[in-house]
Amino acid sequence: MTKRSRPIAPPVKARRRGPAPDRTPELPLDFDQTRGSPRADALIRELISFREFGQPTRQVLTAVPTSQGGLLKVPTFVNEFWTARQRQASSLHEVSYRACFKPQLPRFFIQRLTQPGEVVYDPFMGRGTTVLEAALLDRVPMGNDINPLSVTMTEPRLSPPTLAQVEQRLAEIDFSGDDKIPDDDLLVFYHPDTLRGIAALRKYLLRQRAADRLDSLDKWIALVALNRLTGHSNGFFSVYTLPPNQATSAHAQRKINSKRNQQPPQRDIVRLILKKTRQLLSDVDPEVRDRLARRSTQARLVTRPANDTPEIPSDSVTLIVTSPPFLNVVQYANDNWLRCWFLGIDVKSVRLTLPTKLAQWQAVMAEAFREFRRVLKPGGHVAFEVGEVHNGKTKLEEAVLPCGVGAGLKPVLILINDQEFTKTANCWGVDNMAKGTNTNRVVLFRK
Repeated sequence: MTKRSRPIAPPVKARRRGPAPDRTPELPLDFDQTRGSPRADALIRELISFREFGQPTRQVLTAVPTSQGGLLKVPTFVNEFWTARQRQASSLHEVSYRACFKPQLPRFFIQRLTQPGEVVYDPFMGRGTTVLEAALLDRVPMGNDINPLSVTMTEPRLSPPTLAQVEQRLAEIDFSGDDKIPDDDLLVFYHPDTLRGIAALRKYLLRQRAADRLDSLDKWIALVALNRLTGHSNGFFSVYTLPPNQATSAHAQRKINSKRNQQPPQRDIVRLILKKTRQLLSDVDPEVRDRLARRSTQARLVTRPANDTPEIPSDSVTLIVTSPPFLNVVQYANDNWLRCWFLGIDVKSVRLTLPTKLAQWQAVMAEAFREFRRVLKPGGHVAFEVGEVHNGKTKLEEAVLPCGVGAGLKPVLILINDQEFTKTANCWGVDNMAKGTNTNRVVLFRK
């Protein structure tokens, strides 16, 4: 299982401020505001009084039928609970991965449901947002993802090098390579000289890995190069193409080149790696380095299915913050084929679980939740983020409730972070609030 896709929301013309649709009426004033956990109780009180962005919290009940014929009623809170603005978190988060959530989401729950030194875990790690944010907040980070790209993208940022160290290592690498083009199809993305340089760097990294000499500097360079392979500006190795979190096919890129009347320009690989390194390190001061150095030695990153993670000890995790794959909306193999090529990974060997039907998705999540319960400490929490799919007709926050309950976890609340969509997807030809996820839907469970 890998990180979730980004679902598609229905067209919205104006900001919704009325009651949430298809839900029961407003909570009565005397509803039970205690959920059996001091941290969860404090969170509920904060959600009720939350006004940080100028709007009152809407309180409703989500009611889901149980297998015994009753109703499972969960208090639900709707507001803008963290900012929608871009780049409001550490610069270390600024690597591209398809459908990743903002660092503000895990930060919101980490700060309220854990203390420094406690373990925070993400079983669908993706680019490592939860894991990195946990380390930045002085928690012990643990993560898992069946996609091997996840560890490559996460581990180096837990112990970042200095710019001078990266510059020195790059100077030691022979980028001249040879005259052989590794794959003619790649010339639709790259100038021949650029492609030779990429191939030379790839050869160096694969040789270092095979000899067990791949150190933290090599891993950092691999991470940055991975995130510069393709994109839609002159900051990437490629000609203009799709955003860096997905690679189109060579056939589709030929159409883009023809439509834009473009040829791949020559790029300076070393300069671009250093430029991106400088950006990623811009918020890394001595205090951040010290904190990351302390917590990175305790980090545990695993590449396994989310329902089978024996490397994560039982009763060890205080908080899980995660978001699963969403009903096969994104084709991960198609998106990551070029990154897998660069790292020497056979994309067909990555056994991703991508359910296409809701019942299948629930069955997969039920297995994962049983493993979540095993690794959680008594009193620990799972903040499980889902989103709107099928134009809002399928509410995964409701579908996931029986998965957690069946595993023996108690539902505490549902939080819906409702905010304006701030990033225009011009490359897709759509405007703000027309397509994209405008809400985060988080179901909070407790062991």
